[in-house]
Amino acid sequence: MAFLGKILAPVEFSERCAGAVRYAKALAEHFNSELTLLHVVAPAPPELDERIYADFISRAERRLEEFEPAESGTKPPRRLVVKGDPARKIVQYAQNEHADLILMATHGFGPFRSYLLGSNTAKVLHDADVPVWTGVHIAEDSDRMPLPIRRILCAVDLGPQSWKALAWAAELQKRFGAELTILHAMPVAATRDAAENELGQLKKQVAAEANMAIEPGEPPEVICAAAARLRADVLVIGRGSAAGVFGRLRANAYGIIRQSPCPVVSV
Repeated sequence: MAFLGKILAPVEFSERCAGAVRYAKALAEHFNSELTLLHVVAPAPPELDERIYADFISRAERRLEEFEPAESGTKPPRRLVVKGDPARKIVQYAQNEHADLILMATHGFGPFRSYLLGSNTAKVLHDADVPVWTGVHIAEDSDRMPLPIRRILCAVDLGPQSWKALAWAAELQKRFGAELTILHAMPVAATRDAAENELGQLKKQVAAEANMAIEPGEPPEVICAAAARLRADVLVIGRGSAAGVFGRLRANAYGIIRQSPCPVVSV
């Protein structure tokens, strides 16, 4: 299957969501992806009349059809309204339809963004088996499109699943001819020589063309500072493994996403 052949963009009709959808459209156009805009309606409470709920569903379908219309000459996205728990339905749809990516905005914004992460976003990040591309920035600046991607930062904890995040980042690098940097945030008590050896082996395993960096400190602070310093367009992290031997990346994934100066792809 093609890289990012299917992209899923959940829709809840907010301005932040509109920015995320425009972001998803730009990626879909670049990769010639199948883009699905999915809106999930919560189940009707028992006391609600069925006709009123049916009318509510119909209005949601009309609203989704009018939401961020496709530009002339671009592949129109699939638009779908389903009923159920939002996070559960998003994850279920991605699994059933073999989506390659879920793209959604967080709910953090302004001076409070480092403290906020939408509950549905958090649940999707926890449960989804596919990469999730998210960030405040895809909603704060809706005119900032993700292309071209010139600089990619991949942060790894050196756990057994770190290769998945690096392999994904390396594939994205190839698609854009971007510069890739691999970063490991090393606890003070860890041995630098051992970390360098592990990082070198990981780079060799994935056959990645990348710079390597090891910096001491707590992962959220170290990683987000590096992303800002390198002016990364995208930060790739892993969330599919237990904490690594030298780091605690998965345990800090939410903190990294909240604080990152650029969009984050959690693999």
